[in-house]
Amino acid sequence: MVAPIALHITSTKTMLNSNILVASQNISAEGNGAFTGEVSAEQIIDFGLEWTLVGHSERRKLFGETDDVVAKKVAKAQACGLKTIFCCGETLEQREAGETNAVLRAQLDAINSSVTHWSNIVIAYEPVWAIGTGKTATPAIAQEAHVTIRSWLAEK
Repeated sequence: MVAPIALHITSTKTMLNSNILVASQNISAEGNGAFTGEVSAEQIIDFGLEWTLVGHSERRKLFGETDDVVAKKVAKAQACGLKTIFCCGETLEQREAGETNAVLRAQLDAINSSVTHWSNIVIAYEPVWAIGTGKTATPAIAQEAHVTIRSWLAEK
């Protein structure tokens, strides 16, 4: 699966082998309407896509998307039948403060009531501190996060 910018969704779908899925990088928390610059879940479906990313760290950091906004987007995707790659992860400051598990649990708690079909959700651990920084999340670090995520899922 690839997630190109919205302008290139159609050309990407045309160029790729049909075995490679195309996802949107984001959806609006709102439906169709006067939301200039936003791409609604309904429009993504009109593009013929089945998947979207939600909660990516760049959206959270650069556009101020809170856990509440992310939850609203998950709910919108679920209501429209879009499958969702839900991104969750901690910043370097949170990691160094030993808050990784709490951050992951809080992000998951935020979307819990928005999810009606867990079979349409993929949880992607995204260690924010390892994006474009030259730092690398080792397999052991990723596994620690996965244990927390799996534990949360088992509890819920």
